[in-house]
Amino acid sequence: MTIMRYRLLGRSGVRVSELCLGTMMFGYPDLGVATAGAAAGALKRFAEAGGNFLDTANRYAGGESERVVGELIRADRDYWVLGTKYGLSTDPADPNAGGTHRKSLRRAVEDSLRRLGTDHIDLYWVHIWDGYTPIEEVVVALDELVRSGKVLYLGISDTPAWLVSRAVTLAEERGLTPFSAIQVPYSLVERTVERELLPMAKALDLAVTGWAPLGGGLLTGRYGSDRERPADGRRAGSEISERDLAIADVLNAVAEGRGASSSQVALAWLRAQQARALTIPIVGIRNEAQLADNLGLVDLEPEELRRLDEASALSPEFPHDFDGEKYAHGDAVVDYHRG
Repeated sequence: MTIMRYRLLGRSGVRVSELCLGTMMFGYPDLGVATAGAAAGALKRFAEAGGNFLDTANRYAGGESERVVGELIRADRDYWVLGTKYGLSTDPADPNAGGTHRKSLRRAVEDSLRRLGTDHIDLYWVHIWDGYTPIEEVVVALDELVRSGKVLYLGISDTPAWLVSRAVTLAEERGLTPFSAIQVPYSLVERTVERELLPMAKALDLAVTGWAPLGGGLLTGRYGSDRERPADGRRAGSEISERDLAIADVLNAVAEGRGASSSQVALAWLRAQQARALTIPIVGIRNEAQLADNLGLVDLEPEELRRLDEASALSPEFPHDFDGEKYAHGDAVVDYHRG
């Protein structure tokens, strides 16, 4: 087992653990972490391992996730880097109960602060882009929250790269608070974010938190071409492709070869993607046993990383398969240093 390391959250100086604990299941009945009492052991174990980074949202469990998390961290609030989200509707009868606009933002942040029992949120996420609110309104409204002291840092989740880039540029040009992080789905079976979102994050110095790092259960060792599909699996048969099974096969073989679980190896691969962008997996759990397994951190050897990369590599798409240098300069080799 390796020791938990820390990363800087984008351009900020705040240090977050290299694993983020996802608390989406906190507060749901009959799912193993339904109450503060059931979740307390998991949170304690995470802290003892060096974890300090938490992820929740105002929509998780109808707000119960925030209440449970707030209760658990209240005695040591300053230790935790607490992130929560806004933007998804919390009341279908109210057309303004969701969205990223200022009216939704004002209500959402006040409600989250009340449920969390705190006077500030360390990292406030735009949960998803709503497609209607002007980007300028969102950037200015979020900056106002930072200036008020209710929010310290900003992030944005599940949003196209061009929109995030525009928001960061607007903030920089106007002296407003830019985003420090993005949140995207990222795993061995979901690498499409490597085409646009991760290069953008690296160029703009944004941290990347990856949700579903175990591919919705596909990368836990329960799936493979030689394994019977679990009856209680989260994936229907039609959702599992031959590519998914081929990746799972290589993952399971690497895990068996080094005496680790498939989940540990899948997380290790994601943690190793720092050359692409500063990447932090979000580990969502239903019970303490799952967390204990995920905390069994391993560092993969170059050959193991190569096997996993090759099994899960994306096929190139435009413009990444377009040789712009050839068309711009012909067959000549251009030495820009010599002019």
